[in-house]
Amino acid sequence: RERLNGHRGATVWFTGLSGSGKSTIAVALEKALWERGVHAFVLDGDNVRHGLNKNLGFSPADRTENIRRIGEVAKLFTDAGMVALTAFISPYRADRDQVRALMPPGDFVEVMVACPLEVCEQRDVKGLYQKARAGQIPEFTGISAPYEPPLRPEITLRTDAQSVEESVRQVLAYLEQRGIVPRG
Repeated sequence: RERLNGHRGATVWFTGLSGSGKSTIAVALEKALWERGVHAFVLDGDNVRHGLNKNLGFSPADRTENIRRIGEVAKLFTDAGMVALTAFISPYRADRDQVRALMPPGDFVEVMVACPLEVCEQRDVKGLYQKARAGQIPEFTGISAPYEPPLRPEITLRTDAQSVEESVRQVLAYLEQRGIVPRG
């Protein structure tokens, strides 16, 4: 498949708080990869929570199952030779580590989308943080539920200090260096 596709399959796992920029960067990266002829697909709450995982809520157990299912789907994409771009808060380190363990070494790229909580709140067009602070959303990551940042992510993006374009370039450079995608 690698020979036919002209690139390796991999999973690029964006993790971070709500509003940190995970989906925005994943979609921009998907476009940049397509422009290079790389087969890529974004998995995020918009296309997973409303279908595959519509029966799950936001309890700790449901969050764990949500990430387990997404990890299995991402592995299928990776095995098929695609670059799966996942954009989920995925608050628990153990859940992300479990997904990493599904993949051969080098096929899982964890990307910490680091952004201060205050900036995430300023970006929140849906008003989720405000509702969480008012007690209207229980178990909201970063407010009333924990977020466990990765200890050693392959990539850290600081989205309060770098643009979407800079973030995409940083991830592309890593994927090129690791031989996952051809140099552009």
